[in-house]
Amino acid sequence: MKQISILGCGWLGLPLAKKLIEKGNSVKGSTTSENKLSILKDAGINPFLVILSEVEGILENEDSSKNITDFLAESEILIIDIPPKLRAVSSESNKIFVQKIENLIPFIEKSSISKVLFVSSTSVYGDENELITEETTPNPETESGKQLVLAEAILQKNQNFDTTILRFGGLIGEERHPVKFLAGKENLENPDAPINLIHQKDCIAIIEEIINQSKWNEVFNAAAPFHPSREEYYTQKAKEQNLVLPKFSSEKSNIKKIISSEKIETILNYRFKLENY
Repeated sequence: MKQISILGCGWLGLPLAKKLIEKGNSVKGSTTSENKLSILKDAGINPFLVILSEVEGILENEDSSKNITDFLAESEILIIDIPPKLRAVSSESNKIFVQKIENLIPFIEKSSISKVLFVSSTSVYGDENELITEETTPNPETESGKQLVLAEAILQKNQNFDTTILRFGGLIGEERHPVKFLAGKENLENPDAPINLIHQKDCIAIIEEIINQSKWNEVFNAAAPFHPSREEYYTQKAKEQNLVLPKFSSEKSNIKKIISSEKIETILNYRFKLENY
């Protein structure tokens, strides 16, 4: 049994925590909403209200400081699953998420945490026209991608704990599928660009394997080895769900970005659950 702390029990963190508990682990989970504390507790998670500050060197209040200390106490592994939240497209907005991670670092250093798994995104690569591997140099084009690259570096360079970076492709699940947002829309861009998606069940299973196999100080890309074009895939999914078909632009795109998960398949001996896609 391992003692694990999950920072961010949202769409992915909550079912992940449930699965880890099911496998015999003890899990502490954080939320920024007091209303959600009871939900975590009912799921068998030891709940904590943790609100990281966006201001250098401080937290929101003294209670937050104690909560973070208690949240990390006695845990060996910390899973960070808090996506960047952008408020404005500016140089200052770039620092918001990064500052939260920097404020968290001293608490990790003083705790029993020896392993950190940081949930990142393949958006750090931008729209490159090539096969993307872990050796590809990040070249983020979005604000969130830029924040993630900086946060990754802060964690990786810290010698007080081992960090594995897990970069997921587009997230999908039973309650979350991009076709619901694209249905009925017209003149959608990049019709022939390949999709790079990963199902929630694969996300959870891959994290389990990293922990079980102790694969630390690594970088992994994770997207299903299934890359039909956007137009082909979303048209088919709209038909399956009886949604209004999306209409794509007739202009072909130059984006041929394909995320390779060969490293995960080889090192973790992992096989994706393609029937869910």
